[in-house]
Amino acid sequence: MRIAILSDTHGSLDAFNKVLEIAKPYDYIIHAGDILYHGPRNPLPEGYNPAELAKAINKLDVPFIAAAGNCDAPIDQVVLSVPIQSPYALLIIDGCKILITHGHQTTEEELISLAKKWKIDILITGHTHVKVLEKKEGLILLNPGSCALPKDGTPSFAIFEKSNLSLVNIETGDPIKSIAL
Repeated sequence: MRIAILSDTHGSLDAFNKVLEIAKPYDYIIHAGDILYHGPRNPLPEGYNPAELAKAINKLDVPFIAAAGNCDAPIDQVVLSVPIQSPYALLIIDGCKILITHGHQTTEEELISLAKKWKIDILITGHTHVKVLEKKEGLILLNPGSCALPKDGTPSFAIFEKSNLSLVNIETGDPIKSIAL
């Protein structure tokens, strides 16, 4: 099982396509929110084309699991054939429980408490545009950063395969950091 994990595309078809090219082959795609719209505080990302990004998502032949971000709106569901779940998406694959949320409505402490209550293995958030991959209180915390508008200098996404989770630089395709499950 191979899963591509991204967040904060903000309408960038170019960034989305780069992630898919580097990540292939993949069995699932997880998106932690802010899919189509760039938002009023963000510049237009390179390759901004939300209509074509929606078409690309709709053409996927693998499951696309998405949690709603603060820039996602109900009208986005009109152009997307996949549901944007809010505020959480829960995925259980091969016994691994994955909780996905954008993270803009809740503190990290509240999310960790919820994840522990639900016996989650991996907590995925977005929103900050800053990548994080760490173990905390027996839980793996992942923010794949932003593939379109990174605030830490490097556009990124993550790959989850077997018992390994890695952050990946989309400019080079090289791993940035990995953690074993």
